Amino acid sequence: MGFPATESGLDQKILKYLFSESDAVMFHAMTLMPETAQEVAARLERPETEVFEHLEDMAENGLLFRIKSDRHGSRYNAIPFVHGLFEFQIKDIKHDLVEMVKAYSEEAFDGAMQQGAEYFLRTIPVQESIDVTHNVASYDDAIEILRNNKRVVITECICRKSAALLDQTCGKPLETCFMFGAMGQYYLDRGMGREITFEEAVDILDKCREAGLVTQPATSQNPGGMCNCCGDCCGVLIALNKHPKPVELVFSNYYAAVGADDCTGCGECTTRCPMKAVTIDDNGIASVNRDRCIGCGLCITTCPAETMKLLSKSDLERRIPPKNLLEQAMLMAQKRGLVLHK
Repeated sequence: MGFPATESGLDQKILKYLFSESDAVMFHAMTLMPETAQEVAARLERPETEVFEHLEDMAENGLLFRIKSDRHGSRYNAIPFVHGLFEFQIKDIKHDLVEMVKAYSEEAFDGAMQQGAEYFLRTIPVQESIDVTHNVASYDDAIEILRNNKRVVITECICRKSAALLDQTCGKPLETCFMFGAMGQYYLDRGMGREITFEEAVDILDKCREAGLVTQPATSQNPGGMCNCCGDCCGVLIALNKHPKPVELVFSNYYAAVGADDCTGCGECTTRCPMKAVTIDDNGIASVNRDRCIGCGLCITTCPAETMKLLSKSDLERRIPPKNLLEQAMLMAQKRGLVLHK
């Protein structure tokens, strides 16, 4: 996503809030690839014990990512602002940080969200909104994503928790973000989440969909996490909503359509759509603006006339997500004009 500078200096205020000067120096010396304390100490020509203690302290404060393994021990790497520095404050996030991040988003970071959304999170449909005769790829199926991960960790939504601190909560479920693999382990290690069974995960997913939350895994075939987002609080969806054509910014393989002959004009679909893509026309019939529809399928599951349908995009429009997180990160960097090397 990057971390754009601001005329107001809010970007610097946020960094000074999160980092001490020594933390900032250490962070600047880190790479995006996991390294042991020994490797970092050798590169910095500093005592290994001293570097290890500093890296551990930063990892415990959500300023670095840490991977623990029996083979390599603890390894550390730099992290982005989102997903990373901001989300890793979930345990004890304070009102003053939330206020700064909100103002920063409005001044600069919403633009970064719009630019990077395509390869950051992608929208996958509510399972019940897909015609059973269609073959849904596993990477577009939330249940399969949960099933394919040995460890599932659930944590609170940083966006809705932040909104609650500003007395702007939407009232929708809070414990809705899934983490997998090394990311899930990091959340467990820091007490930011709890491990749940596959059955518990499916139950949470069902409740998210009942509440009208959009399921958004990371844009890779083996995502490190999967969010359930609302249009009121989610930083990504808020940024997308400000764009006249959100569909151009998202990674999604479906779109909603309405059978006008059966539509009763009840308006249920308009309240469920997080992107304001559905409206009721002068004839009292629902209409979908494909420039705004991100294919979440929420409008289909509550349509009393069962006239709303979720359709698969054409073969020319359909896309396959990056294979892994590294490829995802490289595509995001390339879109921002940067070059990352494997």
